[in-house]
Amino acid sequence: MNRTESTSSPQVLKKTEPEEFDLVILGGGTGSTVAAWTFAGEGKRVAVVDRKYIGGSCPNIACLPSKNIIHSAKVVDYFRRGKEFGIAHDGFTIEMSGVRERKRKMVVGLNEMYMENYRTTGAEFILGTGRFVAPRTVEVTMADGSTRQLRGTNVVVSTGTRAAVETIPGLAEAKPLTHIEALELDEIPEHLLVVGGGYVGVELSQAMRRFGSKVTVIDRNARLMSKEDEDVCVALNDLLDDEGIDVRLNTRIKRVSGKSGDSVTILCEQNGTDKTLTGTHLLVATGRTPNTEGLGLELAGVELTDRGYIKVNERLQTTAAGVWAIGEVAGSPQFTHISIDDFRVVHANLTGGNRVTTGRQVPYCLFTDPELARIGLSESDAMAKGIPYRLFKVPMEANLRARTLSETRGFLKALVEADSDRILGFTAFGVGAGEILATVQIAMIAGLPYTALRDAVLTHPTLVEGLIPLFSSPASAHNVVETRGARISAA
Repeated sequence: MNRTESTSSPQVLKKTEPEEFDLVILGGGTGSTVAAWTFAGEGKRVAVVDRKYIGGSCPNIACLPSKNIIHSAKVVDYFRRGKEFGIAHDGFTIEMSGVRERKRKMVVGLNEMYMENYRTTGAEFILGTGRFVAPRTVEVTMADGSTRQLRGTNVVVSTGTRAAVETIPGLAEAKPLTHIEALELDEIPEHLLVVGGGYVGVELSQAMRRFGSKVTVIDRNARLMSKEDEDVCVALNDLLDDEGIDVRLNTRIKRVSGKSGDSVTILCEQNGTDKTLTGTHLLVATGRTPNTEGLGLELAGVELTDRGYIKVNERLQTTAAGVWAIGEVAGSPQFTHISIDDFRVVHANLTGGNRVTTGRQVPYCLFTDPELARIGLSESDAMAKGIPYRLFKVPMEANLRARTLSETRGFLKALVEADSDRILGFTAFGVGAGEILATVQIAMIAGLPYTALRDAVLTHPTLVEGLIPLFSSPASAHNVVETRGARISAA
């Protein structure tokens, strides 16, 4: 040891001051990603922290990957229907590894696009686990164990939700698939047991059935997608039934044994009778739970609701000054497009505006084949609220474009205010339903009467053109305009 080393004074470690940012975003979902690009593009210093995914769940493990897989299943269906289109073939095989690779390639491309946007706008993306250590201060632990402290003039929490696994005996031990693992399968399940008849359960049930799996859907409710109108629920049930999917309604699971991927047995009770179901794989799709654990929210003064979501007001402010929450973790409707609109709310409120979440439209689309899409009031909503309405309804067979596609299954229906021509709600169950819905939604946003769509000159033959026969109400058994006001008032 040299003289300098032997006589040097002990080093005094100084506490590192947090790095200062205009905006720190905890969670890299779609809404927060767009927020980062926008604020950074306006000259703000922005950091986004996510523990695993560039762009959050939507482009990596949820919306876009699932629709990618669903489209592959649609192609399989076209192969099976080949003779219907005059195409002869001697059979085909499905390679799930190829299905998965197409999905993975898309995800990689999206990640590259997202990172290019980060570079272009100047926002910083940090891959690590973040948690509050003080008001408006987030500590990030990196993969190599190093840490950074980030302090924001404002902080946005957007950590999303994850698949809920109920506390049913043996369920967790069975290592069930969630949508994440289901979208990574490189084999076709011999027999897939699906717990839950909501969005994820119904979409993936149909896709896996088309790939060749035997599929059983188990739901505790009396109807699939139980919050929808009865005609919608019946149509969905008929769709799955026609595709050879076994649907077990009014069924509660009592115990699970075995392991998903090998052999799984479910003891359940259906309409008071015990039954046993056996399959090779188990998919759980029974809802979502918010990602709020381990975030140190209490150190930031951020309170939760009784359901575990971050408590926010209509401006998406939390109970802590300078801390905002957007997307599913804030209890917003669980759609990517709502997360993006949540960003718009926060952006407006941080740049001198005053925007709220109350009263906004919430469109949605279930990506079965055919699709189910809805905006505004359903019949059930109108009846529950005592709102008189006129009902317009036509089968998809009335849509000439649907006939050219040999995709005539389903219907369109719209609710119009009883004493005016204002559109209250619209439901489409049919090919291109999500695209058709967008036209009606824009008319609703503009405050146009339904007659504007009825009398419009729409391109022929297109799916949107089907709105003309819908709102024209020709005198037929399928599209008579019904006034339900008296019945509702009596209800």
